[in-house]
Amino acid sequence: MTVTRTRLSATAFATLLLIALMMGSNHVAARFAFQNGVDVATAVTIRSGITAFVVACLLWHHRVSMRLTRQHKRGLLAVGLLVGIQSLCLYSSVARLPVALALLAFNTYPLWTALWDRIVYGHKTDQTLLRAMPVMLLGLALALDVFGAASGLGAQAQWAVIGVGVAFALTAAATFGLALVFTQHEAGDLDGRLRTLSTMSLVFLLGSSVVAAQGGFHLPTASAGWWGLGALTYLYGTAFTIMFTVLPRLGVVGNSAIMNVEPVFALVLAWILLDQAIAPIQVIGGLLVVATVMFLGLRKR
Repeated sequence: MTVTRTRLSATAFATLLLIALMMGSNHVAARFAFQNGVDVATAVTIRSGITAFVVACLLWHHRVSMRLTRQHKRGLLAVGLLVGIQSLCLYSSVARLPVALALLAFNTYPLWTALWDRIVYGHKTDQTLLRAMPVMLLGLALALDVFGAASGLGAQAQWAVIGVGVAFALTAAATFGLALVFTQHEAGDLDGRLRTLSTMSLVFLLGSSVVAAQGGFHLPTASAGWWGLGALTYLYGTAFTIMFTVLPRLGVVGNSAIMNVEPVFALVLAWILLDQAIAPIQVIGGLLVVATVMFLGLRKR
C-alpha cells in the first residue's frame, strides 16, 4: 500500500510544533498541580470532562452524524477504557519522574502498537520497525540511566528511584498502543471528533469513578496548583481541538510524527520552570528516542 504525502506548508508545520509544545507544556503544568495538592484522578477527570464538553459543542455546531454501528460501539468502548488507563498511568509517571523522562518512556508506544497489531490481528511486523527497535531501546536506556552511571547511584539504587515511574510510563505506552490498534481496525472510519468525544467521555467516567472511590476531588492547596490545573486543562483541550479540527484542513495526514518532539519541549520547559535537569548522556538518549520515533512516523510506506 502506498501512502501519499504532501509537502507541509509553513503554517501546517508550525501548527504541528504548536501542538507538541502545548502537549509538553500540559505535562509540565500537571507537575505543578501534583506538587500542590492535586492527585492524578482529579487532574484526569477535570481535563477530560472539559475537553469532552468542548468537542461535543464542535460536533453540535458542525452537525456531525452520531450514528454508530455495533462494531463502532465495541471499538470505542475499548478505546475509551484503554485511553483512560493510559491517562492515569502517564500522569502517575509524570508525578514521579522528571517530565521529559516520563514522556520518553511513553514514546515507546510505536513498538507496542506493532506488537499488539501482531498479537490481536495477526499482521506482520514492519521490518523497518524491527530494525529501529534496538536503536529506540538503546536511547531509552541512556535517557533513563538504567545502570545509574550518570546519577552515581548504581543500578539497584537508580531503579529504586525510577522503577515505579518507569513502570507507569511503559504501561501507558502499552495501553495507548493497543488503543491505537483498536481505533484503526474498529473505528477508523469515524469522524475524528466523534472518536475524541467518545474517548474523553469514557476517560471522564473512569476518572470520576476513581475520584469517588478515593472520597472526592483532591483540589489544589496553593495558587500554583490552581494555575497548574487550569493550564493543563486549557493546554490539553486546546491541543486536541486543534488536532481534530484544524489539522485535517491543512493536509498533514501522515506527518503528525513531527509532534513527537513533545519530550524535547517538555525537557526545556521542565528545566526552566521546575529546575529538572538531566545529564548530557541522558539528553543524547532522549534525542535518539525522539529521532527514531519521528523516522518511523515520517517514513514512506
